[in-house]
Formats: sequence, C-alpha cells, structure tokens
Amino acid sequence: MYQRILVPIDGSSTSNRGLDEAIQLAQLSGGRLRLVHVIDELSFALTMDAYAGIAGNWLEELRGSALKLLEAARAKAIKAGVQVETVLLDRFKGTVHDQITAEAQACKADLIVIGTHGRRGMGRWVMGSSAEHILRIAPVPVLLVRAPEEARTEHERFTLPSGALASQ
Repeated sequence: MYQRILVPIDGSSTSNRGLDEAIQLAQLSGGRLRLVHVIDELSFALTMDAYAGIAGNWLEELRGSALKLLEAARAKAIKAGVQVETVLLDRFKGTVHDQITAEAQACKADLIVIGTHGRRGMGRWVMGSSAEHILRIAPVPVLLVRAPEEARTEHERFTLPSGALASQ
C-alpha cells in the first residue's frame, strides 16, 4: 500500500479536497504525507501586479503565506493521526508540474494525490492544468480528486492566499 504520499497544496477548496483524501489514504495504509507548496513565477508576477504601488518584499510575503498554509495543512493531518512533513519550493526552477514531479522522485513517493478543478474547453486552455501535466509525466501513480461542484467555476488559482500582504 502507499506509504509515502506526496500532496501538492495551494489553499484552494480543490486542494483541500485532495488533502482530505490523502489523509484518509494515509490513515488506511499507515502512510506518511509530504505536503508541498510551490511558489512559481506566475504567483510572484500576480502578487507584484496586484500590489504594484506598494513597497515591500513580495517574495517574503508569498513565503510567509505559504508557510502558514503548510502549517495549517500539517496541523490537520496531525489531528487525524497522520505523520506529515512539509516542503516549500520557492526557487523558481521550472513549472509547477515539473517541480512537483521532481519532488516526487526525490522523496521516493509512492503516490501523488492532487485536487483538480476538472476544467474543460476554454477555461482549461486559458488557465492550463497542472494536475493534467503531473498526471502525464509523474514517475508514480497519481490520484486526481475532483473539486466540489461549486469550486469548478472558481478562479482560486489566480487569487492571493488570504492574509497575503495584509500588513501593507
């Protein structure tokens, strides 16, 4: 059974649904979770654009929000009795999907569990699908967890995490 489960998280309801599924799998298998959050060029560019007139260290703000996100997810897993570790990837070394698959290989993951919006048509073409790319190139099995119906129309991927740059 799956002992090392990699779970990319971004704070969206879709990502949280994937985390919940991964926690259940880890409980059943006695496995361990590795929660990963990636700060990529797009997130950084959107933060800079959203706060263009405000002085500040945007990367540090993104890191701070990401660490809070990882800690909240870690606490959720611990509360469920699951062993967990967290990783923040903020080195801008490739696309999100490349970084996730590289992390899966580096930590010898048995499974990747990821939430997906299940976008189709124009939405998929415009916004892309990290989950689909991960599915195609992952070195291990991938479990895609569909978003709740209400999240399928959200544009959460392009919003800042709650509290980001709140001190500005």
